[in-house]
Amino acid sequence: MSDDKVTADADSVGDDAFLENPGVEGEMPDDEGDAANVPRPLVAIVGRPNVGKSTLFNRLAGYRNALVEDFPGVTRDRHYADVTWNRKAFTLVDTGGFIPETDDKLLQQVRDQARLAIEEAQAVIFVVDAMAGMSTADEEVARLLRRSGKPVVVAANKVDSEKRAVEGLASDFYALGFPSLHAISAEHGRGVDDLMDEVTESFPDIHEAAAAQKNEGPDVCRVAIIGRPNVGKSTLVNRLLGEERMVASEVPGTTTDSVDARLTFQGRDFVLTDTAGIRKKSSISARVEQFSVMRALKSIDRSDVVILIMDAENAGVDQDLRLASIAADKGRGVVLLVNKWDLADPAGVKQKTFEEDLRRQLPFLSYAPIVFGSALTGKAVFRALKLAGELDGHMKARIPTPVLNDLLQSIVDSHPAPLFNGSPVRLFYMAQTSSRPPAFTITCNRPEGVTEDYKRYITNRLRQAFGLQVPIRIVVRAKSKKEFVPKPGTTKGRPNQGKTKHFKTTERLRTKYWNK
Repeated sequence: MSDDKVTADADSVGDDAFLENPGVEGEMPDDEGDAANVPRPLVAIVGRPNVGKSTLFNRLAGYRNALVEDFPGVTRDRHYADVTWNRKAFTLVDTGGFIPETDDKLLQQVRDQARLAIEEAQAVIFVVDAMAGMSTADEEVARLLRRSGKPVVVAANKVDSEKRAVEGLASDFYALGFPSLHAISAEHGRGVDDLMDEVTESFPDIHEAAAAQKNEGPDVCRVAIIGRPNVGKSTLVNRLLGEERMVASEVPGTTTDSVDARLTFQGRDFVLTDTAGIRKKSSISARVEQFSVMRALKSIDRSDVVILIMDAENAGVDQDLRLASIAADKGRGVVLLVNKWDLADPAGVKQKTFEEDLRRQLPFLSYAPIVFGSALTGKAVFRALKLAGELDGHMKARIPTPVLNDLLQSIVDSHPAPLFNGSPVRLFYMAQTSSRPPAFTITCNRPEGVTEDYKRYITNRLRQAFGLQVPIRIVVRAKSKKEFVPKPGTTKGRPNQGKTKHFKTTERLRTKYWNK
């Protein structure tokens, strides 16, 4: 598989003027920046156990460990990845091995998860073992896929060589009734290019999808209301709209699909998306509450800001952490709304203590605002919406390059980067390269010497300087020869470098930001 085909998307004094009146300095977003801001089709990888589903997932996602990943402050299951393939952006979902008949409750949940993934997906990759041949479990999965009516591409895995292609049983899987079949090796990448070209053929181009999204208008703020079942999502939307537009009930699973509703608040247009906590179907029972994640994924993709609702009587549980980490991973602004606070307050729960505990449970969202309210009584719900509008402004902020480099110089003066292999790491300049979320590229002499801790320090300084309460991306790259910055008071450059032209482009920075 060629490296250029697939990428995995990747994390003083305040000055509100920059957030209210964003500038236009800095480079335009690249393909990855555009991909992060558009709705993504969902692609599910399904199949029986031990056929190589996770191996294929890891190859496409770009990392080796698909199931568990270290995130600052939390270890969590990870069964999804945002992927860009040939300028087509989509979300890839891995599922557990599908076992048709079993009394084991855990395996039943795995099977239910696979069913839900199929139901939510726009395309399905059905992975089978070309060396072992067709099994009863493969036939059962095939029947489920045919009933779903979803586009299915069969990946006959473990065909590592031409010899195995001859010896294998890949062609036998045409009997399952799917016209598209690819012999692949997920481990070595053989045949994966053609497989993914077909899977993504009907998906929109990144730039086309971004342009369509912009047609909605720059002042519209899309807010996804997410949370576990029965935490008050629909009640919140009804309270904000002032009418019973959403069906609200104490029975988990009342909301069966994501629903959009428009609202104008303080002269600002909002689109609220009420997400389902869980599908209300007999085949997917209440025991698989955690699979509401897959339904929330699409709503988060379509949003600018997320309001994560947590129950005051049971906040910070694993599912809350999972939803919060997905929103942070996808670079969305997050408002944490602790709902039903009217019930916790009389019980003597102190708000300050509660917030401190919640911050400890969600260290990766230390910057996110927390609101204590009640969707039922209306307490603080419009404050949460106002904060969502403010975070939307932070997401779209454009900070002028000279201002960023003033801050960078201050950072270097007060806390220089650690030495790398005994040599100094010099940070030359910084520019904002995209928004939604804000992303900044720092040019230096030794990118590999800039540690994650130092990146977090720079991120915190950016938050302090500009009051940003949204995810921030930091990219460090090496300085090319064309970006040579002459010493103050000189125009001397390297040979054949276009000194006059380059001097004009760096004249603003050369005096202040030269590292002597």
